[in-house]
Amino acid sequence: MNISKKDINALNAELSITLSPADYETKVENAIKKVQKQATLPGFRAGKVPVGLIKKQYGKGILVEEVNKVLNSSLQSYILENNIEILGNPMPKEDNVIDFENQKEWTFNYEVGLSPQFELALDKSHTFEYNTVKIDDELVDKYLKDVKRNYGKPSNPEVATEVDVLYIDIVELDADNNIVAGGIFKSTSIGIDRLKNEAAKAKLVGATKESKIIINANELYDSAVDKSISLGIDKEMAEMFNSNLQLTVRNIARMEEAELNQELFDRLYGACVINSEAEFRDKIKAELAIMFTQDTDRKFVEGVEKTLVQKLNIALPDDFLKRWLMAVNEKPLTKEQLEAEYPAYATSMKWKLIENKIIKGNNITVGIDEAKAEAGNFVRSQYARYGQSPDETEVAKIADSILAKQEEAQKIFEGIYSKKVLDVLKTNCKLETKEVSYNEFFGISN
Repeated sequence: MNISKKDINALNAELSITLSPADYETKVENAIKKVQKQATLPGFRAGKVPVGLIKKQYGKGILVEEVNKVLNSSLQSYILENNIEILGNPMPKEDNVIDFENQKEWTFNYEVGLSPQFELALDKSHTFEYNTVKIDDELVDKYLKDVKRNYGKPSNPEVATEVDVLYIDIVELDADNNIVAGGIFKSTSIGIDRLKNEAAKAKLVGATKESKIIINANELYDSAVDKSISLGIDKEMAEMFNSNLQLTVRNIARMEEAELNQELFDRLYGACVINSEAEFRDKIKAELAIMFTQDTDRKFVEGVEKTLVQKLNIALPDDFLKRWLMAVNEKPLTKEQLEAEYPAYATSMKWKLIENKIIKGNNITVGIDEAKAEAGNFVRSQYARYGQSPDETEVAKIADSILAKQEEAQKIFEGIYSKKVLDVLKTNCKLETKEVSYNEFFGISN
């Protein structure tokens, strides 16, 4: 076997592999014997089909399969042994001419996209914004309102207000507002405060049990998807449906807000942990600060990514990567789709290269014990969502099962690497910390 590399330019290369019979014949013969043991043909006992017949019927397929195995293994070994940093995977050149029928020795040529070389030194000369959410009284009041509603008591008022949920029967009406025989009939519920159409809200506020309200479907629903789900019709029909509907109110539900008292404090945090509204507000402020930490770090990394990708201006083997993406995409990808989606893919690829540079430059590693701990934390968080506390033996068992799956394990390891990269960025670079309002932080217009 002979493998050689020819550099086309700084970002593209060509690998050539020449195989002779000594590289594959033994593997092919062993594969043929394996097939022979399992083969069944009329007139022969199982496992007793002559080798000649096996070769005649399956020989070429076995040869191609075993040669491909040798090629893939050899390529990967050569790339690793020679420390060649590549993007994507080697792609067979379109001008390869391989004759498996008449040749015993072949040369296979592959295109390779090379990882770009660039320098990155993270120090205090790099300044990045690190915005945090200002936990002000307005935000605490908003959170308090949600808490009071979530822990309130249900009631059934006589007259509907904006905060109520109506349980209704919906029937379809014709142009004269008569019920359509065999038309839509649906029992459902509608939260008045979730409606965006003010005219629709106005018609529902003040409703009582057995009220009959006529309203157009396009007033009641914001989109065809909403209509489809609520009325139980397919999306195509929902796109065209604009009839009037008659809503008959069957019940009105309201969640009366809980009082801020010791009973609520004890229910949330245990007996006598919080003893006043002032302590409760301080506790909420601390919880909100923790809750927004993940968002703060995420936006910080997004800012770093945008800045470094622009500043470093990393070049990629774009033509190669586009061909590679077209070849490996599971779903057919048109050239138009590729051109539209490639810029986002390229930006993501550049950031991944930068992350890898930070990982190597700072000798960041992730051990199996760290991965097990992270998987365990994930398991506990899933139980906590349902108010449960699992046995630690069960946690360890589930964590091991997660790490046994390659895709899931990769997510765990990548998550830990990303956290360590974040720590490096925070430690090595200069951060301009600034408190901003909730709306400014999340880009919500007033």
